[in-house]
Amino acid sequence: MQGSANLNIMIKAARKAGRSLVKDFREVENLQVSMKGAGDFVSRADIAAENILKEELLGARPNYGWLGEEGGEIEGADPTRRWIVDPLDGTTNFLHGMPHWAVSIALEHKGKIVSAVVFDPAKDEMFYAEKGAGAWLNDSKRLRVSGRTAMIEAVFATGVPFAAKRTLPATLKDLARLMPECAGVRRWGAAALDLAYVAAGRYDGYWERELNIWDIAAGSLIVTEAGGLLEGVREGQDPLETGSILCANNELFSRFAKTLREV
Repeated sequence: MQGSANLNIMIKAARKAGRSLVKDFREVENLQVSMKGAGDFVSRADIAAENILKEELLGARPNYGWLGEEGGEIEGADPTRRWIVDPLDGTTNFLHGMPHWAVSIALEHKGKIVSAVVFDPAKDEMFYAEKGAGAWLNDSKRLRVSGRTAMIEAVFATGVPFAAKRTLPATLKDLARLMPECAGVRRWGAAALDLAYVAAGRYDGYWERELNIWDIAAGSLIVTEAGGLLEGVREGQDPLETGSILCANNELFSRFAKTLREV
């Protein structure tokens, strides 16, 4: 797909940050033999990647605002546009030497996501979308959600909350309701890639609670531009406001949502 100037800036920035992260990722395995240093090292890698993204994105569009996981929020001279960035989605995977993590960049215009990039440097997969122009993988593969129609054949993804989060009981109830109905549930620990995989038809649906806007801003547009349906876990919720998200292909969405929303 021939993208806009903004999308090309985003892709270039994601690749540059990805190269920095891959270099640091190669060092993680050496740190696993020691209890000291690994967490701090990954935090530094995360911040370094965000600094690269900030330099590239704000350097190209200095009037835009900024919202990043590490660097907080910056008001832009143009109040209608801001970058929403997660420099390293899947930090725990990165810390443990597992090659499943991503750089996530979204461009918001007047409260709506209009351009999105999710880059998986370890697998060299660039997922991207622009509003009204479809979703794509790398240079030329058009993304479409899966065409499965039977719940028992479907594979779903979620995130299981860690100890500090409040929604573990709700997630366990979700799993108890859903797992007898489907072919399986995966928990790979990177929300941006979960959404990208729904868009690519690798997963048939995904849900999770207690996420941040930078976790899902880019992936949400990629899913909808690939033909998926996306809402909050509870009907009427705005995922970008609440951090609660549920998506699937058109054929499965109603049954999937009903299963998770049953009391």
